[in-house]
Amino acid sequence: MVHLGVILDNDQLLDVTALAQSPDGKEIGTLPQSMEALIHGGATSMAAISSALKTPESARYRLLLNEITYEPPLKPQKNVFCIGRNYREHIIEGNIANGRPIDSFPEAIEVFTKPPTSVVAHGSNVMRHGSLTMSLDYEVELGVVIGKAGRGISEKDALDHVFGYTVINDITARDLQKRHGQWFKGKSLDTSCPMGPVITHKDAIENPNALKLGLSVNGEERQAASTEEMIFTVQSIIAQLSAGMTLEPGDIIATGTPKGVGFASKPPRCLNVGDVVTAYVEGVGELRNIVVE
Repeated sequence: MVHLGVILDNDQLLDVTALAQSPDGKEIGTLPQSMEALIHGGATSMAAISSALKTPESARYRLLLNEITYEPPLKPQKNVFCIGRNYREHIIEGNIANGRPIDSFPEAIEVFTKPPTSVVAHGSNVMRHGSLTMSLDYEVELGVVIGKAGRGISEKDALDHVFGYTVINDITARDLQKRHGQWFKGKSLDTSCPMGPVITHKDAIENPNALKLGLSVNGEERQAASTEEMIFTVQSIIAQLSAGMTLEPGDIIATGTPKGVGFASKPPRCLNVGDVVTAYVEGVGELRNIVVE
């Protein structure tokens, strides 16, 4: 069974699900037992968890972080929304690698999706898919989790619809992406959407458009940037995506990747079996996965 937990400052985790199911949890209030329940419960569920953290009974339901196995912080109920070509320098490196004019930039968000079957957790393996692709690539991205439904959301109100933020590694088979003439197949192989390790609640992130993010392979830095370099802000992405289309609680949006991807390197540097890939976003944490055959 997957449990909902809250990470504490002392390398511990409060097992909220176990507390909620115990006699000790009966006096606290309506504690959510899953991330989905927490998101749908909104302020009421957050208040119940805040109360639980203050009770002496909660000490019996604490675990060390090194004792737990991570699952994806949220099981997607539909495809993950992904934004392509959202960092200027990444667009330029991609234009050069693909023979496009250097100054070819999008005027609106470019959207593709990754299916729920592609999502894996922090610490999980990423399959190399060597029989299918010769160019498996990485892309660190800030992930946005929707907390309140809405259609036609304005930029001014966009952050009110956010529950929190996570780290996403948009693993991509570049040759499949090119061969099939669109992005879905090359972005959707099993294990191609590592996500986690956690979801940080929006109240802990002052400005999602000013977060450091980056990625390393076997300890070598490949990507290093800030979300302030995004062409379309989190607010703009939500506003454009929700135009005429309802966003629902639990929806996940990947906001694009900065420069430094493997296919644009000279020579190209694809992922190989044994590579340890670590993606991070400031205020959220590190998402680490190993490539296996």
